[in-house]
Amino acid sequence: MAKQSWFERNKKKATTVKKYAALRAELKAKKDYAGLSQLPRNASPTRVVNRCAATGRRHGYLRKFACSRLTFREAALNGLIPGVTKASW
Repeated sequence: MAKQSWFERNKKKATTVKKYAALRAELKAKKDYAGLSQLPRNASPTRVVNRCAATGRRHGYLRKFACSRLTFREAALNGLIPGVTKASW
């Protein structure tokens, strides 16, 4: 399980992205890269990290299911995800 501070930091980044979204779009449309560089680093959407809802793991994240590959596999094998079955051939 990831530390709570990582979750909080990610939430803070997400709010900063929302706050500066309109201004970033305006500066990008004007191609004012000097103005863009004056914005906070965390105003960039690429700074927000996708994290597993159950464990907080950031690598191996599956967007469709909002969890990591490990959590997904456990849930699928236990039949907790409707419509997902283990393939065998």
